[in-house]
Amino acid sequence: MGRVTERRRVLRIRDGAVSTRPDTLVAEEPMEIRLNGKPIAITMRTPGDDFALAAGFLVSEGVLAERRELQNIVYCAGATTDGSNTYNVVDVRTAPDVVLPDITLERNVYTTSSCGLCGKASLDAVRTTARWAIDDGADAPPLRLTPELLASLPDRLRASQRVFDRTGGLHAAALFTEEGDLLDIREDVGRHNAVDKLVGRALQNGDLPLSRVILLVSGRASFELAQKAVMAGIPVLAAVSAPSSLAVDLAAESGLTLVGFLRGANMNVYAGEDRIALRAAASRG
Repeated sequence: MGRVTERRRVLRIRDGAVSTRPDTLVAEEPMEIRLNGKPIAITMRTPGDDFALAAGFLVSEGVLAERRELQNIVYCAGATTDGSNTYNVVDVRTAPDVVLPDITLERNVYTTSSCGLCGKASLDAVRTTARWAIDDGADAPPLRLTPELLASLPDRLRASQRVFDRTGGLHAAALFTEEGDLLDIREDVGRHNAVDKLVGRALQNGDLPLSRVILLVSGRASFELAQKAVMAGIPVLAAVSAPSSLAVDLAAESGLTLVGFLRGANMNVYAGEDRIALRAAASRG
């Protein structure tokens, strides 16, 4: 099975001094996702949590929303010409009553570690396939988060990135409670994969929808990441970098709170500002 890190020899130049040394790199390998035996997607990912990654991907595609709909996930034997198992092909089996949408590999459902799913469908597709409404939980008071709490989360995320400390080459996504407690964290070469691993694990544990939690990602907030949050019922998405215009549009339309440029005490709230508890004397611009 593929490892999370690999070692490579590098030429090291520091202040004119030249040396050679081994360097630790994050592993990146392709993974094919099959749905009931049919190939539907190929993603470049960091090996590990592959079953959760596949399950989370299918949540974002509108195939799965409840644990009972997932029958099982297995690695496919004979994935190579010599019949060996590469642990790079997984098959997701759904319950017999699950109605499958039209997603096929021929539709060019191909993902990369940098941009995620290329050619993703529009806002209309998300609107029709989302099965969880964005809300703060039934019979619960409205969710209110202080800027101070949000500002504390990136440091907590960074402190929990074990593989990043060794490689410097991984993105991370984490789920936090409304009190700022870390619920789960996943690392991957792709932000979208890290989020899928979180959502897939939540599906496997029967925790969807993820109401009253905060999803924090280590990079920018693309449309695709906003979509994954919406499909999992997550009310708050925060990113340390910028959101895209389409991510903001989706957040505003779906009721998702979207925070970008979360750095230190500074942040921009692009949508869903009603969940941010501001002081009465907050400045207005």
